[in-house]
Amino acid sequence: MASAASRRLLKEYSALQRENNVSESSASASLITEVSISPVSQEDLFYWTGVITGIPGSPYEGGCWKIDIRIPNTYPLHPPEIKFVTPICHPNIHFKTGEVCLDVLKSHWTAAWTLLSACIAVRALLSDPEIDSPLNIDAANILRCGDTTGYDSLVRYFTNKYARLDR
Repeated sequence: MASAASRRLLKEYSALQRENNVSESSASASLITEVSISPVSQEDLFYWTGVITGIPGSPYEGGCWKIDIRIPNTYPLHPPEIKFVTPICHPNIHFKTGEVCLDVLKSHWTAAWTLLSACIAVRALLSDPEIDSPLNIDAANILRCGDTTGYDSLVRYFTNKYARLDR
């Protein structure tokens, strides 16, 4: 018999597949192209991978970052662990480990969140860094000093170096 977490993950995966089919037949842009996730294999629903693209008009524009998603057996009561595999420069993302510091992945998680909504929240974090809880102190300090031009240049540099879509 499947666990509650497995049933929930199967439900989310089915919904993603339906949404992918609808978006392929539709001419309109959807979040599925901005955030795309799926299980690594059909045999392990507790390990997913995905891609997050940069937000247009931001210094992350044109970037494409691979993410790993590890889901606990207690999901959806406990949040997934989302990490960036592709290096990214952001105050709330550890440059070496890819760890993400985001309240909805920690203390503000509720069972109403899905894997996709959590990944969308991570993508939104790119445009709205929280400099009071940094994992990348250097990036946070540049913003604390009010040097948004310097920060944007640094982010564009790392986006071009590691995450360009057109590589």
